[in-house]
Amino acid sequence: MSSQVFEAPRQGLNPRQAETVEKLLAAGLEELRAVGHEALTVRTVAQRAGVSPATAYTYLASKNHLFAELFWRHLSGAPAQPPAGGTATARLQATMRALTARIVEEPALAAAVTPALLGTDPDVERLRLRIGGEFLSRFEAAMGDQADAGVLEVLVLTFSGALLQAGMGLMTYDQIAERLVAAVDVIMRGN
Repeated sequence: MSSQVFEAPRQGLNPRQAETVEKLLAAGLEELRAVGHEALTVRTVAQRAGVSPATAYTYLASKNHLFAELFWRHLSGAPAQPPAGGTATARLQATMRALTARIVEEPALAAAVTPALLGTDPDVERLRLRIGGEFLSRFEAAMGDQADAGVLEVLVLTFSGALLQAGMGLMTYDQIAERLVAAVDVIMRGN
């Protein structure tokens, strides 16, 4: 089924469609919190939102698409302002902590998004690229004038790998936050 990535502003959606999307996303987050990512289905989200499953599938290609969209909105809803002052290393460390703290605010979503982002759904792929771009832009802003493409790539890979480790249950998000702070110190030593 064809669907679209929902971005602000909602281009291409009339007000009624935009309202339906909002109802589905709100219901999706409620359902995720209530039953977890494995038990959630697009049909149960549709029921919670008060729309037909066919309507839900018009906007959501899959539950992975739902999780990726919810994660993108959650992530992009956080202030993107880098910490002021200090060294580039300190600003990057603060940015890593802030991003990790933001993810921890929605534990059910954090658990759902790792497997969702590994999927091959084209809607998920577009959101995965936007999410990676958001990480990159935040790290670039934190580095300021010292932004280097190679270092930024290593930072994104490090952060993404840490999220995968937490998503697989190999460590907690609190543990990855502190490990990321240490990793930034190592990465930035040569810079």
